[in-house]
Amino acid sequence: MSVSFVVHPDFEHIKPKLQKAISRFAENEDYIVREGRNTIKKLEIDGEHFTIKKFKTPGLFQGLVYRFLRKSKARRSFEYANRLLDLGINTPFPVCYSEAYSAGLKESYYISRYVNYDFDFRVLNHNPKWPDRDEILRQVAEFTFRLHENNVNFLDHSPGNTLIVDKGDGRFEFYLIDLNRMRFEPMSFEKRMRNFRRLWLSKHMINVMAEIYANLSNNTYELTHSLMTKYSRAFQKKVNAKKVRKRRRNRGNSK
Repeated sequence: MSVSFVVHPDFEHIKPKLQKAISRFAENEDYIVREGRNTIKKLEIDGEHFTIKKFKTPGLFQGLVYRFLRKSKARRSFEYANRLLDLGINTPFPVCYSEAYSAGLKESYYISRYVNYDFDFRVLNHNPKWPDRDEILRQVAEFTFRLHENNVNFLDHSPGNTLIVDKGDGRFEFYLIDLNRMRFEPMSFEKRMRNFRRLWLSKHMINVMAEIYANLSNNTYELTHSLMTKYSRAFQKKVNAKKVRKRRRNRGNSK
């Protein structure tokens, strides 16, 4: 099995310790995310904390795709994080990535600096009375506008992928995570509005965010609100329909 290991120059001095952390990933019990496709754990090296992510092992065909046709998720996460930081967009600092191949890709890991955030966007979906909720929504709209102006099309722009740090005095910082699905491309206004769809916005949230985005983009509130609502509701309807079909299948299988 061949292994590719790439480390950011700022962390070259701890390269052996990073490689050791990857080789002993299974022994690390400090879980951040245990369930799901990928496993994420917390790591400490020389008093500094990091996040280490092990991506799901691909099947044979997908493993060959990642070796010969497409960059692995770990490599994309590392490279995209560097591009975002160059653009002045916050994301946990990329430390290194590792890929292990045997014919196709077998294992891949991505390590970044740990961000001690206060909450993520999901609390705004679930708690209408969250402190400073409308102000946070306004600043998220501004942040998303800045992404679009920098030609960043974050395909996984969803509630769990924006970490929020409360800086005090009504100021908030936003960090993007789970970066492997991203395009760097000019975006039409329709594509920009479609990019909001995964945030699962309520009517009130759209009212707040559409006003800010309309002002920043020199578009009318009516057009901005209409398109943001159109794509948000279409996405929600699609997801809910899938859930209904899944429940029906499960009931059918249990009979």
